[in-house]
Amino acid sequence: MIRATLLTLPLVLLTGVAQARDAGCRIEQAGRVVLDRTCDFTPDGRDGSFGLSVRGGGQGMLFGNIQIVSVSVIEPGVAEVRGLTRDGINSRWGTARRSQRDGACWQGDDFRICAR
Repeated sequence: MIRATLLTLPLVLLTGVAQARDAGCRIEQAGRVVLDRTCDFTPDGRDGSFGLSVRGGGQGMLFGNIQIVSVSVIEPGVAEVRGLTRDGINSRWGTARRSQRDGACWQGDDFRICAR
């Protein structure tokens, strides 16, 4: 019985993994567009948190030396944003607020992220 449970556990865990989907991604930093193309959008939980990465699950850079951008909701309408670099540094971009005009966008002090 234990062996059967252990064999089915990976299947149960896999069904809970969020699947990436294509999204129109746009990132601006200091008023300059640094990304404006299709990328992978991966939901992270049920609170609206998500990650953006290279389309198709590739190992390349999303832009510059950034592989993944994560938007982690810390309270409704407010998120913590980070960018994972090619060197494995998880750099904090800061806090962002969800746009009231466009719910697909998050605005920080010097950046804006939209995923549609």
